[in-house]
Amino acid sequence: MSKSVIIAVAGKGGVGKTSLSATIVRCLVEAYPDKKILAIDADPAVGLSTALGIDVKMTIDDIRKKIIASVDEGDTRGAVELLNEAKFRIFDALVETDGYSFIAVGRPETAGCYCKINSYLKEVISILSDEFDYVVIDGEAGIEQINRRVMEKVTHLLLITDPSKKGCQVINTIKGVADSLVMYEKIGAIVNRLPDDSLKGVIDTSPIEILSYISDDKNLSMFDIQGENIFNLPADSNVVKGVKEALNKMGVL
Repeated sequence: MSKSVIIAVAGKGGVGKTSLSATIVRCLVEAYPDKKILAIDADPAVGLSTALGIDVKMTIDDIRKKIIASVDEGDTRGAVELLNEAKFRIFDALVETDGYSFIAVGRPETAGCYCKINSYLKEVISILSDEFDYVVIDGEAGIEQINRRVMEKVTHLLLITDPSKKGCQVINTIKGVADSLVMYEKIGAIVNRLPDDSLKGVIDTSPIEILSYISDDKNLSMFDIQGENIFNLPADSNVVKGVKEALNKMGVL
């Protein structure tokens, strides 16, 4: 099959990354009903599952912890056998739902020196990605995930900011780190939660191109409060229109 399109979403905390990631999944499902789509929740807060209405039973990190625990309890199986088990178990953590699949990375914590297993589980994301046409990764706030190289092999890096100077600085910092650590092909920004259109000419994200501006969306705010599935958001909502515009400009839709 042709190479997967892997879209990573990043930015500072509190700018609406998770809601936009969920909306990207929705837009892809609606545009490509015959394609295999995977949503990866790479944020330890596991918010993407709520936005998509998914009940998470197991994360990739749960699997890692179980394998480490078996070693701590005196399991003498070789590293290769343990890694094969990790690969097998990973599919237990995959949730299949209408039009797409979902998996959560969970909260990675260092416990002893099990570097081979940890690095392998990062590879699992790549292994899974190869099985899908489109992959959407909702990243944690800031640059840590880029530094840990969880998002090493993405094709599209979508950076989210609010209209603040701090938000714009953070996405530029992320771009700087990603330029040396991530093999992305396209990059762009969405300015989210814009209170007034008059601010459009003032916000400076250069050298990152702004793909769309999304005005404050009362529908989305209500959905966030109620934990409502983003698929139920009206099609003419600001967030849906803004995400579609950005994906079109990136050549994804």
